[in-house]
Amino acid sequence: MAEGTDKTFDLSVVTPEGSAWEGEARLVIVPGAAGEIGVLARHAPLVSMLKAGEIRIKTGDDWTVFATGPGYFKVQRDRAIVLVDDAVRAEEIDVELARRQADEARVLLERADAGEEGIDRWLVAERLRHAENKVSVAGRD
Repeated sequence: MAEGTDKTFDLSVVTPEGSAWEGEARLVIVPGAAGEIGVLARHAPLVSMLKAGEIRIKTGDDWTVFATGPGYFKVQRDRAIVLVDDAVRAEEIDVELARRQADEARVLLERADAGEEGIDRWLVAERLRHAENKVSVAGRD
């Protein structure tokens, strides 16, 4: 086993609705704005923006996988917190709903590209990425 992977740290995955996951983790991999970030116990302090993507949490020999929206990630020695606008466990994803959400976001993006005002293009693009990500994450089960 690689050095550090047998140690654990406190991890919380939090959405506006409350805690999506809380416990001791051996490893967490989050979708940083510039690429994936992997964190083990005793990681150096870190604050990062997160893009919509996949969070993978290793506890013991098991993995818990979430499709998540954009947010922030903070690490302090043996404590990490993931703050995201949405987090859905891979096994709980409603693929048909996610496909409808992606279709709706594509329509809004087309309207924004056509010059319609009042549409937050970045937010809609993140929604599209999150919906597509849910479909992708659900397909890995």
